[in-house]
Amino acid sequence: MEDLINNRCNLCPRNCGADRYNGEVGYCKAGNTLVVARAALYFWEEPCISGDDGSGTVFFSGCQLRCVYCQNRNIAIGKTGKEISIERLVEIFFELKDKGANNINLVTPSHFANSIRKALEMAKIQGLDLKVVYNTSAYDNVETIKSFDGLVDIYLPDMKYYDSNLSKRYSNAPDYFDVASSAISEMVRQRGKFKINDKGIMENGVIVRHLVLPEATQDSKRIIKYLYDTYGDDIFISIMNQYTPIWEGDALSNYPELRRKITKEEYDEVVDYAIEIGIENGFIQEGDTAKESFIPKFDLEGV
Repeated sequence: MEDLINNRCNLCPRNCGADRYNGEVGYCKAGNTLVVARAALYFWEEPCISGDDGSGTVFFSGCQLRCVYCQNRNIAIGKTGKEISIERLVEIFFELKDKGANNINLVTPSHFANSIRKALEMAKIQGLDLKVVYNTSAYDNVETIKSFDGLVDIYLPDMKYYDSNLSKRYSNAPDYFDVASSAISEMVRQRGKFKINDKGIMENGVIVRHLVLPEATQDSKRIIKYLYDTYGDDIFISIMNQYTPIWEGDALSNYPELRRKITKEEYDEVVDYAIEIGIENGFIQEGDTAKESFIPKFDLEGV
């Protein structure tokens, strides 16, 4: 398989070399078998993704980035989830369709890219006609993204950091910006300018998300300027205020700046900057979205 060298995994930029096909787990905390923590309708994505009917989200366990402040920490570190077959994943796609989902939303999928790609190919042969959303941290190898060309309709990547000091401190990934910007470039190459149907639901394109972190407004501005200078009005930029400080024990003891929500002033500063430089195709969040109710229960629903 294309992600293996001498049976060692190099599927993501970590290139950890784990022998996932013979019992080892990678940096992502994943082995060879798909692990899913939840598959259900989700109503808290951007309006053109969720709509009124909800997005058919499949949350995969494990993550190649594993930020210290992760709000889905239990699944990111592989503590929660159920092993399933590729065939079962195909069934889940159709079950979500039967529930009225606007799309199939693959959340943190990259470390299972090969199995997910097979499932999508099988599902499309069997008649799945929902749009597919690839929901990722953008810490992805370009070759992995290329492998989904023709299978994914909408890319929903993060752009978390510009400053390598921040990405090293919070995600152990000093190369994050270089990796993510290359991955997003490939996503935009594939999908081009976004398309919204007459019901307000996205059918094609790229939405880049940025979560504003405490005491990091200048980095947020650099990211937003980079995205707008590079892609203009071809993509949506989603500026998020929902950072929620959640930790177990002393998980954030070395990051005192992260042990609070962002202030209204911090968020408004970033949004005002986006408006000032001319961004029109964007999403912002209003009110108190930084609360745990926006974090789904990973209770194996739908798995």
